[in-house]
Amino acid sequence: MKKFPHLLSGITMAACLMFGTHVIAQTMSATDFKASEARIKADYKVDKNACDAASGNAKDICIAQAKGKRDVASAELNKGYKPTQKNQYKLSVAMAEATYDVAKQKCDDLSGNPKDVCIKEAKAALTAAKADAKVKMTTSAVNATANETTADAMNKAAKATQEVRVDAAADKRAAQLKVAQEKCDALASSAKDACLANAKSNFGKL
Repeated sequence: MKKFPHLLSGITMAACLMFGTHVIAQTMSATDFKASEARIKADYKVDKNACDAASGNAKDICIAQAKGKRDVASAELNKGYKPTQKNQYKLSVAMAEATYDVAKQKCDDLSGNPKDVCIKEAKAALTAAKADAKVKMTTSAVNATANETTADAMNKAAKATQEVRVDAAADKRAAQLKVAQEKCDALASSAKDACLANAKSNFGKL
């Protein structure tokens, strides 16, 4: 079976490499915040206009990169202005979605089953990144609450953390199953049946 590269392996790191990160001071005035917003918009306009030099799918990829850079920068700005767990979660999601949007556009350079697998892999990486971000946010929130209250609250916090981890694992397995099943479509007859059975065995519900 032909294997296709995982475009989003290490999605968070990929986003950092693609769009970069900026160190934002923990204290920021409203004026500085507005100025940064204006700069992000201006940078996006420049980046988007630069895409006019390309054509076809290359242009679509360029535009997706420009939008991703803008969205990540905006999320970083909001986190720097109000460094809450929720804004950290939004930043992680913005990075994941930005990387996914670019990867999805790159899949358009393929066709047939390779393209379908490429898209499923990109989607699976996005699902995993979002699940991990949710686990991190929930864990931080419940731990903070537990540290301020009783042993009973700590037990409830541990239970809530476990539940969100289980949900995240289930989401990841479901996404991986879709990738594996899509790869099986390139096969025929008994080979495809065996492939599907193996995929269900490896990534089906526990």
